[in-house]
Amino acid sequence: MHETGNAAGVASADWSTTELGDPLAWPGTLRLCVDIVLNTPLPMLLLWGPRRIVVFNNAYADLAGPRHPRAPGGRVPAVWPAPLAASAAALERALGGDVVRLERQRLSFLRNSAMESADYDLFYTPVRDGGAVGGVLCAVAPSAPPASMPAPADGLRILVVEDNLDSQYLVVEMLRAFGHEADGVGDAENALALMAQNSYNVLFSDVSLPGMSGVDMAREALRLQGGLNVIFASGYGDALLRHVEFAHQSLQKPYELEQLQAALAAVSKQLGSGV
Repeated sequence: MHETGNAAGVASADWSTTELGDPLAWPGTLRLCVDIVLNTPLPMLLLWGPRRIVVFNNAYADLAGPRHPRAPGGRVPAVWPAPLAASAAALERALGGDVVRLERQRLSFLRNSAMESADYDLFYTPVRDGGAVGGVLCAVAPSAPPASMPAPADGLRILVVEDNLDSQYLVVEMLRAFGHEADGVGDAENALALMAQNSYNVLFSDVSLPGMSGVDMAREALRLQGGLNVIFASGYGDALLRHVEFAHQSLQKPYELEQLQAALAAVSKQLGSGV
């Protein structure tokens, strides 16, 4: 599997030379999407804005060959990248708000002074910014052989509870891109209803929720599923978690994607050891 080589995310690049400009002026959705792209192990691109600026990770640059520009891009490309050019209709559907999957698409890249072709599955995910579609994430994966491949051994079942629907959507899509099964809800009531019907490894919740707090919800969730691993996200540091009596991990908002990955890796390690 490709390594992105961009573990620091947005901060790892000099964006002043790109058409996106200073990250401090970016909308929050764009910053989160770029972090997803740069920290995803699969080749991935982001098409952003009406000018259709393209950001991509090192995994995609490696796939596209040595003559391809280096990551992270951040410009309107002179030549449309192969995954985005594979189907104009599919891309327009994604820009219209549909999630689109294309299987076994033959893509060609210039490698070793010759065009090399292979089949890939393409996943187009619309990104909503302020209620409208601001861009499209495109993940690229080698097509599976005719016999179906087993699911990742370390994939977790995660319930995301976040009342900001844009953030919830992006976190769920990111977790799925990392090989996990993820569901998302916006409040404690719906979360507890889901947990009464389904089994999860991880509850990833904002501390502050409408109605019942994330802490009280987690307490009820642990009564339903005693082996649940709880991860909180909080914009108030540990002030609201200081006296929580059950085991949990916490992330300070805004958190980096590698922090969430590390928290989930700790859960996977614990489950693997049978602790």
